[in-house]
Amino acid sequence: MFVYSITKKFLIEEKFGITSQIRKSSCSVLANIAEGNSRQHKKNRYNFFNIAQGSLVETNCFIEICKELKYINQEEYEKALELINKTAFLLWKTMSRENS
Repeated sequence: MFVYSITKKFLIEEKFGITSQIRKSSCSVLANIAEGNSRQHKKNRYNFFNIAQGSLVETNCFIEICKELKYINQEEYEKALELINKTAFLLWKTMSRENS
């Protein structure tokens, strides 16, 4: 997972700060999509996808903070945004299908 690879080099004092938070939010995206896909009722699936969307926005926020703090370089920042945008697009398509 990309987030884990970039956070390995963060300052040790960030272990329980931004490192922990960005790892949790990025894992939450995957976990909520997986759980949503396991639900049989459309409303339940949509709810988990909505939570995943919120976690994705949170992950994006942390990526911006990491860039500002110079914890990640431009290449890592661009790769993270690419992954976030791809995930957001696929999640949006899935949610649109669930909502119709």
